[in-house]
Amino acid sequence: MPRNLDLTALRAFVAVADAGGVTKASGYLNLTQSAVSMQLKRLEEMLGVGLFDRSTRRLILTGAGEQTLGYARRMLELNDEVLTRLTASDYEGELTLGVPHDIVYPSIPRVLHRLAADFPRVKVQLVSSYTARLKRMFARGEVDAILTTEADCDAGGETLIIRPLVWVGAEGGQMWKQRPLRLAFEHACIFRNSVQAALDRAGIPWEMAVESDSIRTVEASVSADLALHACIEGTEPPYVERVAHGGALPALPQIKINLYRSDLNRSRPLDALVDLTRSSFRSL
Repeated sequence: MPRNLDLTALRAFVAVADAGGVTKASGYLNLTQSAVSMQLKRLEEMLGVGLFDRSTRRLILTGAGEQTLGYARRMLELNDEVLTRLTASDYEGELTLGVPHDIVYPSIPRVLHRLAADFPRVKVQLVSSYTARLKRMFARGEVDAILTTEADCDAGGETLIIRPLVWVGAEGGQMWKQRPLRLAFEHACIFRNSVQAALDRAGIPWEMAVESDSIRTVEASVSADLALHACIEGTEPPYVERVAHGGALPALPQIKINLYRSDLNRSRPLDALVDLTRSSFRSL
């Protein structure tokens, strides 16, 4: 009697092979690591071969594993094609996009609006957090794509734009003239150290007037002319304006907005989300 391969086990195998390990694959598959390991064991027992060389810390495919991977990709592609063509005319599913708090506006709402129009049955979950946390989530396979604000770009990432930090304050505000200069930043903001260093080099005394876990608290304080803040040029929040200080404040460093996209999700909706995000930020 013919035996049937388990497509769930094959999908877990492909995810682990693409991710280079169980940890990231389990995040993408939304399964525990033990559940993914069990799927791999089940597939190896069914085939009667070892698919991974486990003598090293990183999982490496055996010869049988490499051969199985090609078959597994073809079977999953055919399975997904049948389901897409015969059960629905539109793509459906869920994507998770991670974006730092301070670059959500103005681009991300436009991106999500356009994606919803093109793929109405695809749900996009927006995770807004700090770059360091988003990169940890991405490494665990918990998000499909992330944007980051960094001085550099890691392997596998794509730099969308490079822009300077600019000083922002209240509309018509005068706080920028005060000494010591009062600053408002989130606790985990990666910009604050470089801003403080620039002020130190310029010999301008400063103090942290507002420290918060909420960007909204920072923005409210700045818009009330209680402190100054710095953000990436082109991402200034509402109710504040770029400070026309005429050289009284130091120039601030350049920052990269980078895009990282999961290799595990090869769907058209994610392709579209990445393309829309890329175009939106490059037009800032």
